[in-house]
Amino acid sequence: MRIGLASPEQIRAWSSGEVKKPETINYRTLKPEREGLFCEKIFGPTRDWECHCGKYKRVRYKGIVCDRCGVEVTKSKVRRERLGHIELAAPCSHIWYFKGIPSRMGLILDISPRSLEKVLYFVSYIVTDPGDTPLMKKQLLTELEYREKKEKYGNRFQAGMGAEAIKILLQELDMDALEAELRTELREATGQRKVRAIRRLEVVEAFKISGNRPEWMIMDVIPVIPPELRPMVQLDGGRFATSDLNDLYRRVINRNNRLKRLLDLGAPDIIVRNEKRMLQEAVDALIDNGRRGRPVTGPGNRPLKSLSDMLKGKQGRFRQNLLGKRVDYSGRSVIVVGPSLKLHQCGLPREMALELFKPFVMKKLVEGSFAHNIKSAKRMVERMRNEVWDVLEEVIKEHPVLLNRAPTLHRLGIQSFEPVLVEGRALQIHPLVCTAYNADFDGDQMAVHVPLSAEAQAEARLLMLSTNNILNPKDGRPVVTPTQDMVLGSYYLTMTKPLEREKMRVFCSDSEAIFAYNSGAVTLHEPVKLRKDGTTIETTTGRIIFNQAIPDELGFYNEVIGKKQLGQIVAKCFYTLGNEATARMLDEIKRLGFSFSTQAGITIGVTDIVIPERKKEILDEAEGQVETIENQFRRGLITEEERYQLVIGVWNKATDEVTEALLETLDHFNPVYMMANSGARGNIQQIRQLAGIRGLMADPSGRTIELPIKSNFREGLAVLEYFISTHGARKGLADTALRTADSGYLTRRLVDVAQDVIVREDDCGTNAGIYVTEIKDGTEVIETFAERIIGRYTMEDVLHPETGEVIVPAQTEITEKIAEELIAAGITRLYIRSVLSCKSRYGVCRKCYGRNLATGRMVEIGEAVGIIAAQSIGEPGTQLTMRTFHTGGVAGEDITQGLPRVEELFEARKPRGQAIIAEVDGVVRIKDQKGRKEVEVIRADDEKYIYQIPFGSRVKVKDGQEVEAGDELTEGSINPHELLKIKGIKGVQAYLLREVQRVYRLQGVDINDKHIEVMIRQIMRKVKVEDSGDTQLLPGGLIDVFEFEEENARVFAKGGQPATAKPVLLGITKASLATDSFLSAASFQETTRVLTEAAIKGKVDPLLGLKENVIIGKLIPAGTGMSRYRNIKIDVIPPETPNEAEVGDVQEAGGENEAEHKGEVPAGDLEANSGVNAGAKEETEAGAEGKGEGPGEPVVLAETEQEGKQDGDFQATDL
Repeated sequence: MRIGLASPEQIRAWSSGEVKKPETINYRTLKPEREGLFCEKIFGPTRDWECHCGKYKRVRYKGIVCDRCGVEVTKSKVRRERLGHIELAAPCSHIWYFKGIPSRMGLILDISPRSLEKVLYFVSYIVTDPGDTPLMKKQLLTELEYREKKEKYGNRFQAGMGAEAIKILLQELDMDALEAELRTELREATGQRKVRAIRRLEVVEAFKISGNRPEWMIMDVIPVIPPELRPMVQLDGGRFATSDLNDLYRRVINRNNRLKRLLDLGAPDIIVRNEKRMLQEAVDALIDNGRRGRPVTGPGNRPLKSLSDMLKGKQGRFRQNLLGKRVDYSGRSVIVVGPSLKLHQCGLPREMALELFKPFVMKKLVEGSFAHNIKSAKRMVERMRNEVWDVLEEVIKEHPVLLNRAPTLHRLGIQSFEPVLVEGRALQIHPLVCTAYNADFDGDQMAVHVPLSAEAQAEARLLMLSTNNILNPKDGRPVVTPTQDMVLGSYYLTMTKPLEREKMRVFCSDSEAIFAYNSGAVTLHEPVKLRKDGTTIETTTGRIIFNQAIPDELGFYNEVIGKKQLGQIVAKCFYTLGNEATARMLDEIKRLGFSFSTQAGITIGVTDIVIPERKKEILDEAEGQVETIENQFRRGLITEEERYQLVIGVWNKATDEVTEALLETLDHFNPVYMMANSGARGNIQQIRQLAGIRGLMADPSGRTIELPIKSNFREGLAVLEYFISTHGARKGLADTALRTADSGYLTRRLVDVAQDVIVREDDCGTNAGIYVTEIKDGTEVIETFAERIIGRYTMEDVLHPETGEVIVPAQTEITEKIAEELIAAGITRLYIRSVLSCKSRYGVCRKCYGRNLATGRMVEIGEAVGIIAAQSIGEPGTQLTMRTFHTGGVAGEDITQGLPRVEELFEARKPRGQAIIAEVDGVVRIKDQKGRKEVEVIRADDEKYIYQIPFGSRVKVKDGQEVEAGDELTEGSINPHELLKIKGIKGVQAYLLREVQRVYRLQGVDINDKHIEVMIRQIMRKVKVEDSGDTQLLPGGLIDVFEFEEENARVFAKGGQPATAKPVLLGITKASLATDSFLSAASFQETTRVLTEAAIKGKVDPLLGLKENVIIGKLIPAGTGMSRYRNIKIDVIPPETPNEAEVGDVQEAGGENEAEHKGEVPAGDLEANSGVNAGAKEETEAGAEGKGEGPGEPVVLAETEQEGKQDGDFQATDL
């Protein structure tokens, strides 16, 4: 899709007629005025098949133009697509090109924007042709100067003002000569002149390559958009509401007509000039109101919405209508829990189902002879006759529906279920999918959508069914794990009590033990012996019952089962037995959990909160220690800062001691303890506050108040304690509100930068990878070695450190088992493939990405891994804390943490509290210079690098320590741009990855490395050209790494001098705006700027990402929308043809590695036309002569139908 400047001829060609009058509609007849803004002759009839005067009515006159009123008889929807135009009496400049930054008009003419403004708005004259006078071309003259020169030189020179003069100058430009002149200047100039030359050259080249003419930036004719896109509607009171655009167009037409009249009358120059200026201002307001000067306002001083405003922002055309559309066949309702549903089911209210499936029901009624025609079927449905319900049951069987809960933070926020009709008006949701939706039943609402086509239903069933979404894409752990009551029930069921009777009961089978329990012979928790697989095990009746829900393959779980254990069981079941068995097991655990938590009748009363007896003595001891510290401070032995830290330390220790005493006090069957310990609800910290001590609180700035709250909620708080508590509560609420918005905006930017990262090929053939080791924060391991390597591919053979034999060959996927072997062999550092070093031109390849965490299998071609990565990082964003952490006291800058830190990293900003880093490898020497510290790094060749340490910064290194380039010398965060200079691309990639992981892991959120890697890949894709050599590149320009390498290769092949460039780190916002797709960038931010630039360059959108395709209404090029899956054509060959293959061959015009199409195909040939250039279809005859023509290898089909089905690759035969 291409965008460019429109020439006046082009605008006239689009137009269906000239709008000459500012009138809209006639107030008496309410019909459009002729030649006005809503004229039917220009834009088409307001009613289907009816002309203005009423001479022709009905569809039989289709296409006739009425001889009386001149209106064509056609459908009224042409009023949405027919343009008109206004012929301007004087040319006007387009404000985007004159006022945008940088001013494109100013750059190409080499006139400053201020001077340009003076000329365009009739303040100064500009010399267009100096003739033989000493005046300079493009020299500005005031009114007085102009008169003087006119008297002096007469007509020997030409000067003018307004857009006309600028147009003359633009028409005279010779692009080729200008380019040559600027390239010469570029070689010779330095400093500011060089920068200006580069900026001018960019614009000149853009015009030259795109074929746009500079004078088209000045408009002689203005297009008028179709009337249905700027409607006028009658309100109840007989008044009219109209779009702002109509007002803006009216002003242009009024001023234009007045100017024509003045010109015809031969009015004085000054009056005409004033009118021309007003016309220019009216055109400016129409295109972009408020860009220059005061905006034109409507009633109530509201600025009118111009054409630019219609595109911009959240309510603009891009984001409101093109990227987010309303759909039919949908409904929404409140949700309630459906404890009896299976995992793949949802309860759909009967009335809602009837409305959603109405067309299907009506068709079935007619087919089943319940009704004679559609009309009577509709009547039956509306009256809800009994037959209708039976038909509805039949229709919804096997027809999945999609359920979505806003906000949809990740792909699990929309899943498909099989509907079950229920009474009432609430949707019923399976309790186990609530975690994925983050739903609860306190009034949440959800939306239902019906997939209509066969393909949509197949995708809903194979890819989106809740049983196929058991794992969380962000870390590959089960997201469907029992919670709350179900956990409590399982925990209670598997607890044990000491034996009260003399002898332990022995049972020979599970059923015998369960029978004994049901008949009251044994209790749930008493130990019993059970014969199992030829041995006797000691267990409890409850555990025997619990294990009924667990498949035999997983073994017998003889332990107390809490939330953590349940998660492990689900994961193990998924990896051993697949998702169907897991779904069955989960439903069984759900049933048991609910049933036994009900039977146990666990609930908490105020007496269950037991206050430990040792609490008082612990607090008294702490008081004594604090008193000692205060005395030391008064005697001047310690500083204020030390005193504060010591006091805080004492109280923290006391709080921990109280917590320990509390846990010793609580009985294991205490409901409060059971709830916290099982992971059903609450945690030890909350129990501490209920029964122990509230402890230290923070004030509004985040600094800890040294006066602790010694009471707990059971005893009740004193007034001062209550007051101190309110700080924390207020901060919590304020934080939550801010966090949601910030996190949402971060997700939006992440999605935008990575939306075109799709797995596009099997193997990119790279020979680079990255080294991984475990990630530590100080001594604490943040991310283990196993977590970092599982599901990845090795880059080279892995050798045993002692024996030297190959344990794992190169290009092998590291499974859990292999990872264990590697760790057992003592390997702690591994060279693996990563998307950071993937060589795919667009997107990434399967081998570099590795395992798809949501399925536990190798990623498929067509998976939109960029979006998955963005969701995985953005979704937990709401759980991260906000704000900076105060270290308390003055020393050191505040360290940014939580969400702002993630944003700082992805936006590649200069951090607050920046650390000083070593530029070289060497040995550290620390000196004191007049109370200020100096750190010297001495290189091996004795060269010294000296760093001044600012006051208040803490030095991180010791005297005599060896450091490497890029190591921190002081506390704080590293500036990634500096690190890029010192350690290069690999160093900065590892740093960003480590830092982002640190923030998330410290908050207890696990995200897999590969998601963060995808983002880092996207922000490091560009390089900055330093020396252009013999290439067409401009110094200082940003260009994609792959494009840069291609351009260099092209020049090198011709024997030229290649360009040099350095890598740059762009923030996610900048990276999104620097994308090749102008549609994607324009719909993200700074719409007008992006479109201005794209139009001048005549940009072509390659339509490779998801966003661009959604905007123009095409299928996204991911998943089943990829051309390799779409363009499959099946020809049935008549049986008499000799020597035809039994099974068809596949030819791929796109040349991706091997064909992914599996599945049986009728004896015939199957062609897949995929190709980067949109729809370039090569069709080769399959047969003896055509076998080797396509770049793809001919592949025999119908090998493994099963595999194809699992992965959800849709074949022609599947649908």
